[in-house]
This record gives sequence, structure tokens and C-alpha cells, in this order.
Amino acid sequence: MILKRYRVREYDGADMLRHRLSPRSASWLLAFLLFTAVIPCLAQDMADKPLGAAAQNRPSYLQNAGIDQRLGSQLPLDAQFVDSSGKPVTLGDFFHQRPIVLAQVYFKCGMLCPQVLHGMAQALRQTGFHPGDEYDIVVASIDPDDTPADAAETKAHIVAMLGASGAADHIHFLTGKQPAITALASATGFHYVRVPGPDGKMDQYAHSSVIMIATPDGRMSKYFSGIEYQPRDLRFALIEASNRRIGTLSDLVLLYCCNYSPSQGRYTVAILRILGIAGFCSVLALVSVLYLLSRKPAHVAA
Repeated sequence: MILKRYRVREYDGADMLRHRLSPRSASWLLAFLLFTAVIPCLAQDMADKPLGAAAQNRPSYLQNAGIDQRLGSQLPLDAQFVDSSGKPVTLGDFFHQRPIVLAQVYFKCGMLCPQVLHGMAQALRQTGFHPGDEYDIVVASIDPDDTPADAAETKAHIVAMLGASGAADHIHFLTGKQPAITALASATGFHYVRVPGPDGKMDQYAHSSVIMIATPDGRMSKYFSGIEYQPRDLRFALIEASNRRIGTLSDLVLLYCCNYSPSQGRYTVAILRILGIAGFCSVLALVSVLYLLSRKPAHVAA
């Protein structure tokens, strides 16, 4: 019997492709790979660009209607305003021993400002804190044409929403002239621009939706953007602004395990701190076990 020996050749991946694919097949494969690589990039690029009328660039006058977080900035406590009763006041009249929840809106606004104030009141109700006990509220108008009557009307709605007895004495709605408005907006980094309303009159303002927390001595502490705010974040911010003079022991423990993120405007879990606490507890438990094991048993009396 004649046995034929066949030489077995080991192919690597490149050899297999080279021997099994014809030039035409290789061309189609290359085209397919390029197609699958390029199309997702084009799709992403198209998704990043608005379609239709939305593709237009944002109007130039809106470019300056934003917020710059000026944490630690000193507020102009000598700026002169008028409260909702028509009484002349200074901003510093409201900064004493409690943190301040601060908002800048205008009282004739029929769109964004009421939503900001509504979200602020709803969140503060759920913090478990009360105006006059743990914090005060200051809402200052950015419109020099707003009047104390406008401030009083808006204040009444917010006081009713908070539903706290005696809260009105610690909720302050202010109007003022342009120099005081500009000084406060500059210190908080709150930018706004006058824009035309539906009737074409320049009596509206474009601005950010944000509420702020200030320390009792008048320094900027925290910013929260949007129209809905997390009660837990507001509670933590008030505790921090008070230099931890308010809040419970559990608040302080939870606050230690969280970090405030200025870019996100909220508190996030501090993983390293939690791991540090867990490691400390583990070492403490190990030391306790070793101590118990090293103790000599007590002799039993006869």
C-alpha cells in the first residue's frame, strides 16, 4: 500500500484571507468596512446639528444671558433696594446669622420666573427647614420698572406655597434702581439681556433659571440651575452655608459622604470618602477581634 504524505501548512489569519478572498471580494470587504466606520461618524455629526429652522444659530443677544458661578464672591451688602412694603432697605439688612436662598427674577415675567420661584418653594417645603429658623429668602428683581406692589403680589404667592406660619417676615422681595441691580448681578455672575416681548416692546428679559445660596456674611456658596431642585441638595447646601450650625448628625454624616459638583449643580456621592470610612471600620473590627482573642480566659473559682 502506497501512503501519500501530505504536507500540512499552517495558515495564519492573513494567509487564510489572502487565499480565500478573491481581489473582487477583498474590494467589497474593504468598502463594507469603510462604510460601517464612516456612517456612524456622519450620523453623529448630523445628530449634533439641529435640523430645519432649529439649525439657525442662537440670536446674538442671547449669548450673554448666562450664569457665571462666582463661589465665594462677596455680595454688595450696601446696595439699596425697596422691599414689598415700600420701605427702603439695603441688601445687608437681610444677612445676619442664617443662610440666604437668593433668586434674581422680574415680577412681570409670565414665563420662566414663576416656574423658578415655584420650583424653589416646592423644594424648600420638602427640606424640613423653615424660613426664619434655618434660612431666609431674598428675591431681587432685575427690572428697574418693577414696583413694590409687583413684589408684594409675587411674594404673597410664594408665602402661600411655602405654607409656613410666620414665614412672611423672613421672605423678602426687593425692587431697586439699575445701579443696585447691576451690582448684585455682577457679584452673583447673573447675566441677563432685555429682549422684545410678543408685542414687540423691549419689556422682557432673557436670563438663566437659577437659585443661589449665600452664607450669613454675604458670600456666594452654591448655585442650582433649572426649574426643579432636589430638596436633599438644598438642605445640604443650607447646612454647608451655615458652617454646619444647622442640621442633624445624620445630615452631617451624609454630607461628609457627598461632594458638591459646581458643573452639575448638585451633590454626588464621594466614593473615596465612603471607602475610607469602610476601611476604617474594617480595621477597627479587626483590632477588636485581635484584642478579644488575646485576652486570657478568666479562671473559674472552685
